[in-house]
Amino acid sequence: MSTTPEPADSPEPLWTPGPERIARAQVTRFQDWTAERYGAPAAVPGDPAASYHALHAWSVRDPDAFWRAITQWYDVRFSTPYETVLADASMPGARWFPGGTLNYAEHALRPALDPARADTPALLHLDESHETGTVSWAELSRQVASLAAALRRLGVTPGDRVSGYLPNIPQAVVALLATAAVGGVWTSCAPDFGARSVLDRFQQVEPVVLFTVDGYRYGGKRHERTDVVTELRAGLTTLRATVHIPLLGTPAPEGALDWADLTSDDTAPAYQAVPFDHPLWVLYSSGTTGLPKAIVQSQGGILLEHLKQTGLHLDLGPDDRFFWYTSTGWMMWNFLVSGLLAGSTVVLYDGSPGYPDVAAQWRVAEQTGATVFGTSAAYVIACRKADIHPGRDVDLSAVKCVATTGSPLPPDGFRWLHDEVKEDLWIASVSGGTDVCSCFAGGVPTLPVHIGEIQAPCLGTDVQAWDAQGRPVVDEVGELVVTNPMPSMPIRFWNDPDGARYRESYFEMFPGVWRHGDWITLTSRGTVVIHGRSDSTLNRQGVRMGSSDIYEVVERLPEIRESLVIGIEQPDGGYWMPLFVQLADGAELNDALRDRIRAAIRAQLSPRHVPDEVIAVPGVPHTLTGKRIEVPVKRLLQGTALDKAVNPGSVDDLGVLRFYERLAAERAKGRS
Repeated sequence: MSTTPEPADSPEPLWTPGPERIARAQVTRFQDWTAERYGAPAAVPGDPAASYHALHAWSVRDPDAFWRAITQWYDVRFSTPYETVLADASMPGARWFPGGTLNYAEHALRPALDPARADTPALLHLDESHETGTVSWAELSRQVASLAAALRRLGVTPGDRVSGYLPNIPQAVVALLATAAVGGVWTSCAPDFGARSVLDRFQQVEPVVLFTVDGYRYGGKRHERTDVVTELRAGLTTLRATVHIPLLGTPAPEGALDWADLTSDDTAPAYQAVPFDHPLWVLYSSGTTGLPKAIVQSQGGILLEHLKQTGLHLDLGPDDRFFWYTSTGWMMWNFLVSGLLAGSTVVLYDGSPGYPDVAAQWRVAEQTGATVFGTSAAYVIACRKADIHPGRDVDLSAVKCVATTGSPLPPDGFRWLHDEVKEDLWIASVSGGTDVCSCFAGGVPTLPVHIGEIQAPCLGTDVQAWDAQGRPVVDEVGELVVTNPMPSMPIRFWNDPDGARYRESYFEMFPGVWRHGDWITLTSRGTVVIHGRSDSTLNRQGVRMGSSDIYEVVERLPEIRESLVIGIEQPDGGYWMPLFVQLADGAELNDALRDRIRAAIRAQLSPRHVPDEVIAVPGVPHTLTGKRIEVPVKRLLQGTALDKAVNPGSVDDLGVLRFYERLAAERAKGRS
């Protein structure tokens, strides 16, 4: 019997995996294996949805058995055996696999030890010239071993921080893995970050080594970074060494080491065994309202979480080529590198997502034979608006899955992928966060895809929707909470000695339960809908709605390039909800367009969410990783000074934010 009976009015799925695909999926084989060895629920014949949801329920009910099974299924090598799986389930403060030691890099490079795979591609890399380079498993392992030995000679010891100011190139992967191999702590920023933004991040963790490029190419242009590197070296007083990678051919700055000199030796690999909870890397929050949070995640926690995510949820294996458009300043780059754990070939692209035209990413997928192609929801919508036809114009026969993240994929995005890429396409919309460097809900290769919905909560992750009183709700909008610990949850924030900032970030509203800050609906069919950030929620006359629902409706209109909606509580008890729209080229915001916008929102959402004003703006502000900035704009409109409302170094275009600052001042003057 199905544990998740579908209601009679269950919508027709957009895509359903065939029986052969279900049978060969890793999650199917994992369920059979755990049922035999761990007493997990057996698969329900002919009902993959019931099978998965039973497996998920077991994984959160018995985390000790589930995570032990993950270590055995993926043959995780503990140099020192662990005492127990979960010694303390408190949040924060969970203690995983105490006593156990291991190394992330050793697992990422295991295929290099297989003679049949050593000379096959570990990395494919290309830039805007679309000339593809290859790094074999053997060569990747050799470079990592050589660089790790060099780091040791430079005095890098376990726990020391190593930083990278690098684009998405093979050298960044080598540097991360070499850092992990010696037990160091990796941290990176993309070279489109300015000096102040980088220093806001790196100064917190005090790196001893800086890997850097002299510049990069983006959008068909050279971008010199020599002056920025000089400023970084001056501002990072803990540096012992700078390693220069001459992408643009610029000579190394004085005192810098040359990359080639450090990676040319034939050195036997050596991996430092570290405790399970030893730091692997530091990621950063967007930092829109202060210094970015320096989020520390562990070698063991990331290893297990990413083995699960890449293997069971994305179904990656040795025959796959894994491409995700990302930069080193976004957690998805770290996640992309973890495709190596699945034995997959990882595809690195260094360049603009839309150069020389919007179809660029699809051509990368074609050229590299990508089987799993990850991108952003924004890119999918941009392709739809540009009226491109990748399934017709590009050979995407190898692509079996398109995964999206960054923001909720709207229904039109699902339809466009199905219609314009291929009908037999698994669309894996996922939702997680930098905070865990993983997904709370995402793709499942054995489940159907429904328009506008994420397929399911991820294994080992007890995702729930809670109302304001902390009660679980189904088929209603609630706060996204996680009620059990995940191994990749932060072990701490850097420079947060008493853990106060960590607790305030996730555990203040519901003590002992992770509150992520998203509005979510868990449907009675077991699917998930993300509605946007709960701290920018629209709440008019008691009706709550995520901002992404508004964007999905408004941005269907061809005249609208992008939009931003803000709800502001007024001192007199009123509520002002403006909608800001960036117009497409040639479009004009006249009364007719305003009426069409209002009519679309009224018809597709609710009359209560028709904006009070529709205002044309020169642009929509984003974080450096491309997310719309809502809360700082709200604070500006409430009268907060710009330098108090946002960290200027975290914004992609400060000039756009100054427009909202001027608008706020004009409104305040008009009221006085």
